[in-house]
Amino acid sequence: MKNTHFHYFSSPINNIKLPNKFTFPFYYEPHPLCKLATKEVINYLKNQTDFNHNFGIDPSKKGLPIGKMFGVLVVENQQKEIGYITAVSGKLGETNTHLKFVPPVYDMLVKDSYYLQEKNNLIKFDGKLKKLEENTEYQKLINVYNSENEKAIIDIHQKKETLKIAKNNRRLKREKAIGELSEEAYLILKNTLSKESLEAKHFFNNVNRYWKHRLKPIKEELLVFTDEIKLLKEKHKAMSIALQVYISEQYQFLNIKKEAKNLKELFSETSVQNLPAGSGECTAPKLLQYAFLNDLKPIAMAEFWWGKSPNKEIRKHEQFYPACQGKCKPILTHMLKGIEMDTNPLLENPAIGKELETIFEDDQLIVICKPADFLSVPGIHIQDSVYTRIKQQVKNISGPIIVHRLDMATSGLLVLAKNKEAHKILQNQFITKTVQKKYTALLDGIITENSGTITLPLRVDLEDRPRQLVCYEHGKTAKTNWEVVERKNGKTKISFYPISGRTHQLRVHAAHSLGLNTPILGDDLYGKKSDRLYLHSDTLSFYHPITKEKMIFLKKAPF
Repeated sequence: MKNTHFHYFSSPINNIKLPNKFTFPFYYEPHPLCKLATKEVINYLKNQTDFNHNFGIDPSKKGLPIGKMFGVLVVENQQKEIGYITAVSGKLGETNTHLKFVPPVYDMLVKDSYYLQEKNNLIKFDGKLKKLEENTEYQKLINVYNSENEKAIIDIHQKKETLKIAKNNRRLKREKAIGELSEEAYLILKNTLSKESLEAKHFFNNVNRYWKHRLKPIKEELLVFTDEIKLLKEKHKAMSIALQVYISEQYQFLNIKKEAKNLKELFSETSVQNLPAGSGECTAPKLLQYAFLNDLKPIAMAEFWWGKSPNKEIRKHEQFYPACQGKCKPILTHMLKGIEMDTNPLLENPAIGKELETIFEDDQLIVICKPADFLSVPGIHIQDSVYTRIKQQVKNISGPIIVHRLDMATSGLLVLAKNKEAHKILQNQFITKTVQKKYTALLDGIITENSGTITLPLRVDLEDRPRQLVCYEHGKTAKTNWEVVERKNGKTKISFYPISGRTHQLRVHAAHSLGLNTPILGDDLYGKKSDRLYLHSDTLSFYHPITKEKMIFLKKAPF
């Protein structure tokens, strides 16, 4: 197909059956045609000379190493021929124009574009602002003001303390004089002390006035600079907002019916206050936009990572990933309107046919073994969970019941409280970290060290929930001790001893490059999907809420 980015498969595909429905982009198993297209794109990336970009794979490459998400969309053209198109997230080599990859929905990098002009104006504003903030006279005034203000604070504080002591001494004199002095002498003393109090307050007010008078001319000189800085910042903010609004209106996304909506319209229908950075620059919107513009019928889609993982996220080289929720969901919801898709697996209950195994039960608590792919608490779409099952199955149970949780995909031991008081005592043991837990996991690779400790702070990825990020700025402390149990068939069985209990803590600590850099087998968020997540809570120890007896429960991992 001339002058387009439509690519024929280089190998025969006659024996590969087309899917009945289009890919559900937020959770999928890549179709064989997508895998074949990905293989061809990877071969291109390994051998291309069309652009220069350091993906962090080749040590000889210069420049900041940045991995990229790539996507493939299997399509049918108007001649009923099957091929594929491919895209890259963001830009490569400081350009959006590439031989292999489809163009962006809106190209901000076109020469002399409004975006580039306004961006240059913002850069000029930044330079002017920086020059003003670094002005030697301004810096000198700041230092003088800070020095004098510090002296004022110390002096006023000392005088205030002196006032307090004098006031207390006057109170003691009055109290002592009662009963010792005559009424006339007491009145004279009282008037004298009142006069001293007024003089002290007058003196303290004069101290305040003195420092205000001394600081006033410095503040007035500073205002010349601060007012201009404030004005520049306000103008900069207004220009930046105007540019963002302009850009959001330029991104016009189509669907199969050629109905167009821009970013501003799409995100106004969500709870997101500000547009996530890079919205519309991901591979999925680029691929679908190109398909709709060129009358190509979407058949199947997949995205894969190429290169070094970002410091915060977990991205494995050559691994497939779903579309992100934060940036892509509002866009793809519109773009895929009218296309029959695979069922969203998050709407299906994976716990059907599975039962909870009771390990221990008395009148205060119950310890159960939760199967893999079984919710601890009701979800948005699925109510079936440990909580709802226990509520139905256990008589005379009350209170919050759930003391702690396991990820839906994780199997193993859970303790539940039968009443409010037991819940309070048990939960406090988790808060004070007196509960002992051990997990068994099977890692998808070989760990050479025998034991260690991982301390990587975690927070939720606001743009792709429920994924977690390693974040030293806003993350919560997370600590995990670990030791190897067995190495066999290219896998490592390991024991995890979590000191904290953050969401996805063991999964992220296993998969992240600063952790064990080896995901848990079957981890569909941070590794590769398998028949299950090979993570099991096999040991749980705590003190009974009434008898205070230490209780230890064991349930061997089923793998």
